[in-house]
Amino acid sequence: MNFSSKLLENAVEEFGRLPGIGKKTALRLVLHLLKQPDGEVQRFVQSLTTLKEQIQYCRECYNISDEAVCEICQSVKRDKTTICVVEDTRDVMAIENTNQYQGVYHVLGGLISPMEGVGPSDLKIEGLLERIRRGDVKEVILALSATMEGDTTIFYLYRKLKEFDIQITTIARGIAFGGELEYVDEITLGRSILTRVPYERNVG
Repeated sequence: MNFSSKLLENAVEEFGRLPGIGKKTALRLVLHLLKQPDGEVQRFVQSLTTLKEQIQYCRECYNISDEAVCEICQSVKRDKTTICVVEDTRDVMAIENTNQYQGVYHVLGGLISPMEGVGPSDLKIEGLLERIRRGDVKEVILALSATMEGDTTIFYLYRKLKEFDIQITTIARGIAFGGELEYVDEITLGRSILTRVPYERNVG
């Protein structure tokens, strides 16, 4: 792709680093911004700067938050005895959109993936165990994607959690193998949460 401006080329390269953004899409986005009034572009830039500088991770569940403790963990309406373990914030949003779950969450921040050099110590697993050691938790739902990495992480967590006197469940597999939770329709995901099953049934 030939550019008439080095500044334009640099901007396209930066947009092209974003997930799912190819060079042509990046160019379209940059050209769109160039056509916008200065005030709108400044608001766009400022929102990203503010996001990066002020965003926090909930000290309880590690979800992205504006405060030290997120709204879900603060809510008196949520069932603190049930923790739904997910990969990242996108999964929290997907499950919340179903309006079928009233417990709290624990965001791992990834999945175990030896191929990518991600091990258990790279995830927020110790934080989950610490929450359970407090003694208030009755059920942990392992709501991870139906992928090899997801299943590996679920099995690892099960081995860590089975020593506690809690119920360990997984979402029902109405989700095809290889499916990411964020792409599952709300009805299917909601039913998978409601019809969750004990994980022991899946362990040979």
